[in-house]
Amino acid sequence: MVPPVGPEIFTIGPITLRWYGLLIMAGVLAGGYVASRYVQKRGQDPNTIWDLMLWVMIPALIGARLYYVFIQSPRGPDGFDRFMENPILIAQIWTGGLHIFGAFVFGFAALIAFVRWQKLPLLMYLDAVGLALPLAQAIGRQANFINQELYGPPTTLPWGLLIDGNHRVPPYTDLVQYPEGTLFHPLFLYESVWNFIGFGVLFWISRRYASMLRAGDIFLMYLIWYPFGRFFIEFLRTDSWFFLNTPFNTVHIMCFIACTSAAVILFRRHRGSSVDSSESGGGSSSDSETDSEQSRSPGASQPKPSV
Repeated sequence: MVPPVGPEIFTIGPITLRWYGLLIMAGVLAGGYVASRYVQKRGQDPNTIWDLMLWVMIPALIGARLYYVFIQSPRGPDGFDRFMENPILIAQIWTGGLHIFGAFVFGFAALIAFVRWQKLPLLMYLDAVGLALPLAQAIGRQANFINQELYGPPTTLPWGLLIDGNHRVPPYTDLVQYPEGTLFHPLFLYESVWNFIGFGVLFWISRRYASMLRAGDIFLMYLIWYPFGRFFIEFLRTDSWFFLNTPFNTVHIMCFIACTSAAVILFRRHRGSSVDSSESGGGSSSDSETDSEQSRSPGASQPKPSV
């Protein structure tokens, strides 16, 4: 398996359109569409999702880059040292090197700020994001394919990925031991497939069990699904630094915390309790309480549907 095209689509003067940016933007737009449809079906203005994306994207991009540079990049002249010697390289995100966990941290903070500012139901919007993220990530991971990055150790599997010598990280830069025809595990493909399946599973659950779900459940399920798969994929990473004499890195710790915490919370909020219809489908408890009070008031007509 080899990238069918080069990283650049075309260049006009100083402007270059790259597949990396185009594919990431395609993932963002696909995810935005899914999220906007989700909130629209629950009585919210779908345009708030697109406003939210404008609010979140820049902090998420900054976080993704900073996490990669300072935490994920391998230590040495081909990684962290290169950024420290020439800091301008940190801004050159089109060359690759973004980390989803940095985007999560900065993006989540921006999302909270936006939702509080606009007085929107937080849990509903977290569910919308949790449903959209797997699809966005699955599409965006193809950018790693074009850039010949996010690959694992050598493999003899038929879907192995060919990596040019100038795109390799040590020790695979040794073309005597690892000649040009060496195949590598396509980790971007593993994660992309995992995310496509995750999107399908979460989408099916959101429809099939809508009456049983509470606001925030979809987001919690995403925090179980994605970190669980990423935990095992991370063992095959070749471009990360690991704790001394262990196969673990910081991503393993974050995945374990996210997955176990979300599973415990999801279990506890459903243990031995039935879901009220006003809580299903992403509605907020404050909205349903207000609607109940209005339905009991003398001048009320029909109660409003919960959102």
